[in-house]
Amino acid sequence: MLVPIAIGGFLLSFAFDIVCWISGASSPNLWNQVAYYTMLGGIVGALIAAVFGLVDLLSLPAGPIRRIGVLHMTINLTIVVLYITNAWMRHRNPAELGIPMALSLIAVLMLLVSGWLGGKMVYEAGVGVSTGKVL
Repeated sequence: MLVPIAIGGFLLSFAFDIVCWISGASSPNLWNQVAYYTMLGGIVGALIAAVFGLVDLLSLPAGPIRRIGVLHMTINLTIVVLYITNAWMRHRNPAELGIPMALSLIAVLMLLVSGWLGGKMVYEAGVGVSTGKVL
């Protein structure tokens, strides 16, 4: 349940940035403030989800699916670092949106790749899928 919170926070943040940019309103304003706070929510959700993702990763057998899992987690942690940097830049200078928006765009594109890898692990290898068996 934490993954949709993280992804939603990141995507909403980028969407609010776009609305802010299209509106032409001078920064800081309501749109980039909401973008900042949804970004913080996404960061918190992603860091909590990473703990559970690490547990899943450690349970994978050695082989191709584990390599995909390591790549998936590496991309996700890179995304979190980009967003932490982004939030720090916004906190220091809320009026400057150029570089933070570029970081958001890069992170969103990386989310697409990570999501594809995550789907590959779930649908092809059943990672994180319950078999319904009680242990």
